[in-house]
Amino acid sequence: MSEKLNLLGYSVFDGILDNYPLSGKVLINTINPHSYCVAEKDEVFRSALKSSDILLPDGIGIVLAARFLKAKQIRKIAGADLHQFCLEKANAEGKKVFYLGASQNTLDKITERLKQDYPNLSVQSFSPPYKTIFSDDENKTMIEKVNAFEPDFLFIGMTAPKQEKWVFEHKDKLNASVISSIGAVFDFYAGTVKRPHPFWIKIGLEWLIRFVKEPKRLAQRNLVSMPKFIWVVLKTKITGQP
Repeated sequence: MSEKLNLLGYSVFDGILDNYPLSGKVLINTINPHSYCVAEKDEVFRSALKSSDILLPDGIGIVLAARFLKAKQIRKIAGADLHQFCLEKANAEGKKVFYLGASQNTLDKITERLKQDYPNLSVQSFSPPYKTIFSDDENKTMIEKVNAFEPDFLFIGMTAPKQEKWVFEHKDKLNASVISSIGAVFDFYAGTVKRPHPFWIKIGLEWLIRFVKEPKRLAQRNLVSMPKFIWVVLKTKITGQP
C-alpha cells in the first residue's frame, strides 16, 4: 500500500505507484511549489488538490521541502512519469484511455504516437473550446464524450488550476476509473513541446531548463511562486506552522 506524508497541509504521496491498487474511481493530481502558492489564494483549487486520492510530488521543491521539514526522502513523480506508468499498465492489460483537452492537432499527434508505442490499448479524445469558463452545454458535451467511451484512464490537459477544478466539479459525473490532470504532458508526448533531457530531470533542474526556454510564460512560477514557497518552508521550520 501507499503512504501519505503530511506536508504543509497536504497529504503528499510517498510510495510506489506499482503498489497502489488502482481500483474503483481514483483521482490523481500533482503538486509543486507554484500550485501550492496558487492554491493558497484559490479555495476551490485548494479543495481540488486536497480531494485527491493520490497527490504526487511533481517538483523538486516539494521533494526538498519534505527532506527539510520532515527528514523524509520522497521521490519526485512528474505528470509525465504518471502518464507513462498509466500507458504501460493500459497497454499490458488492453485498457482504454481518453484524452480531454488541448488542440485537435495535439490530440492527433498523441493518437498517432500511441499506435506505435502502445498498440494494445484503445484511445479516444476530445478537444474542448479554448476558454476560461465552459458553458453548461459545453460541460455536458465533454462529460458525454468521456462517458460514451468509459475509459479506464482519463487524462485531463487544460492547464492548472483549470483542469483540477474542472475535475473536482464534475468527477462524480465522469464514468472513468483513473482520472488524472497532467497539463503540459499532452504537449510533451505529442512532441509539440520538448521536455528537457533526462540528465536535467535526474539532477532536479528540469524547472531551470524549461524556464530558460520559456522565460515569459514561466516567470510567475519561478520568480514569484518559488521565493514565496521557500519563505513558507522556512517559516514552517521555525514556527511549526505554514
